[in-house]
Amino acid sequence: MYAILDIETTGGKFNEEGITEIAIHKFDGKKVVDKFISLVNPEKEIQPFVVKLTGINNKMLQTAPKFYEVAKRIIEITEDTVLVAHNAQFDYRILRTEFRRLGYNFERKTLCTVDLSKLLLPDAESYSLGKLVRSLGIPVSDRHRANGDALATVKLFKLLLAKDSEKIIIKDTIRKESQGELSEKQLDIVRELPNKTGLFYMHNKEGEIIYLSKSTDIKKKVNQLFTKSGERSRKLAKDTKKVTFEETGNELVAILKEHEELLKLRPKYNSIPKKRMFSHALCKVENKDGYDSLKIMPFRECKDPLGLFNGIFSAKNHLYKITKEFDLCEKVNGISEARGNCSGYDEGTCKGACLKKEDQATYNDRVRAATSKYNLKDKNVVLVDKGREIGEQSAILIRNGSLVGFGFCDLNYQINNMHILETLITPMNGTRDANFLIESYLRKKRVLKTKELNV
Repeated sequence: MYAILDIETTGGKFNEEGITEIAIHKFDGKKVVDKFISLVNPEKEIQPFVVKLTGINNKMLQTAPKFYEVAKRIIEITEDTVLVAHNAQFDYRILRTEFRRLGYNFERKTLCTVDLSKLLLPDAESYSLGKLVRSLGIPVSDRHRANGDALATVKLFKLLLAKDSEKIIIKDTIRKESQGELSEKQLDIVRELPNKTGLFYMHNKEGEIIYLSKSTDIKKKVNQLFTKSGERSRKLAKDTKKVTFEETGNELVAILKEHEELLKLRPKYNSIPKKRMFSHALCKVENKDGYDSLKIMPFRECKDPLGLFNGIFSAKNHLYKITKEFDLCEKVNGISEARGNCSGYDEGTCKGACLKKEDQATYNDRVRAATSKYNLKDKNVVLVDKGREIGEQSAILIRNGSLVGFGFCDLNYQINNMHILETLITPMNGTRDANFLIESYLRKKRVLKTKELNV
């Protein structure tokens, strides 16, 4: 017997969502023998993007039953069944979280129609519910409402059962309790973790750190590790007896700490980063007319690299980005196929800035600004970003183009006073790899402020 269900939620932080609507169809393999459909008052606000997606708003739920009022019916209709859902891990997690808030341990075996579809419909272009059922000619109404999606899942599941000539569903895909479900101990661990940016450390019974990682959502990442399939992941989950964490407030500090601590602690279940072998570099050369030209070259051929890259595509993307950002000449930088010589004064064939309009010094100053913005070479700066709490800032100190360390400050005065700042800084190894991590981050994201130091 199967309980095919779909849940709509408020959205929001991981494990803090509330149920707004639930639909369950009890299915005996041939027909639906019972069903339960209800709006649910989540007792919290619905995220605006969810309102737009589902059409369910806060006013609609004011008179709807609260979860504890429908909990008994959910237990009864799902008893002695296997839960079936499209992305079952999500729906099952939400149900378990709601029941846990009531002090009840809700446990069922689960089947995921996403996993089943990948096995039995390997040629499908997409495994999202809407696109998949549309490609199969299955009618669906009330998309993104619980009952509409649950009915579509019923029809999809019937088709999958019919195609399952080798009985894969029965033999292989029913999830065991150790897969995709958290034990009571693991649920206690996850519940105590924050939805914050930082690092977490998984400890064995001796207290040793056996795994560490950064994340922009610590709670979500640990939950995923506990439910991940694969022998190594199951061993990690089994060996983990405690998880501690350290908030960093922003991702860049977390990236740097993760890199340094992996090399220092070398946890059992982590892959330890090796010294990076760079393939390409951003280089500056002077063209025949005296204008600075930026080129992507093999790393070993560039005497004075202004940016290091692991691959040709990331290097070219960065060159294209700064050419646009600083209005540089595309032809001179080798990213335009425009005919003619961009530095040769034919304005009609030049993409980007046309050099005849400005002298060499002015144009070359812009090239230097473009390369300097994302490069630490010879810089003395502090990268200032969000801290761990309101009113706090993080400070990453760079001296002579090399990482010195990081710290947290409550006052701008602490950042502006070099003596005080240095006492707050936790030293870090200023390696080429550490510089690469910072520069790669700056190419993709912004810090709140870059403050130049007077040295």
